[in-house]
Formats: sequence, structure tokens, C-alpha cells
Amino acid sequence: MKILNKKSLFTAASGLAIGAVNGLLGAGGGMLAVPFLKKLGFEQKQAHANAIAVILPITVLSTALYIYKGYVGISDALIYMPTGIIGSVIGTVLLKKISPLWLKRIFGGFMVYAGVRLLLR
Repeated sequence: MKILNKKSLFTAASGLAIGAVNGLLGAGGGMLAVPFLKKLGFEQKQAHANAIAVILPITVLSTALYIYKGYVGISDALIYMPTGIIGSVIGTVLLKKISPLWLKRIFGGFMVYAGVRLLLR
């Protein structure tokens, strides 16, 4: 049996943390995924793009569990989906055009804003 190396353990722990935060809070997994992916050697844009790929199946599972448990009314969620889809297309187009430095600054700004907002509520 092969002993796990540090990178494998870090990857497994990162996945566990991302899933737990996303499932518990309904968001935030991507904010963890980006720094974890950068630590694994991904460039800024790659980290953001891969964070979405990581979060998608986790979010789908969390959504199914929340619906099953009765925490989510599908009709309540449907009103956000059309504009959310449009926003994701816009974000994907912008990711190609923005510099990694500005992407990092914008991401950091959102993290600070979200943290301050949560602490003050």
C-alpha cells in the first residue's frame, strides 16, 4: 500500500474543507478553492476556472440535499437562475480579458467585503 504524500493529503483535506463550507454555508467553497488551487501550483486564472469546476458538483449535491430536507423551495430559487446564468457567462468572458493581478485584487476585495459584511450583521 502506497503512503500518501503531502500533496495528496493537502488535496484531500482541501476538498473536504471546500465541501463542508459550501454545504454548511451555501457558499464560500469557491473562496477556499482558489487559494488551495494556487497553493497546488495553479496560475490565478486557472485557479478561478478550476474552482468553478470543483464547486459545480458540490453545489449540485448540496442543492439536492437541501431540497430533499425541505430547506429550499424550487420556486424561490428559480427566480435567481436566469440572471445567475447570464452573470456566469459575463464572468467567463471577463476572466479571459482581465489581468491576473486585477483578478487577484477583485477576488481579495470581494473576500474582504464578504467578511466585513458577515461580521457586522
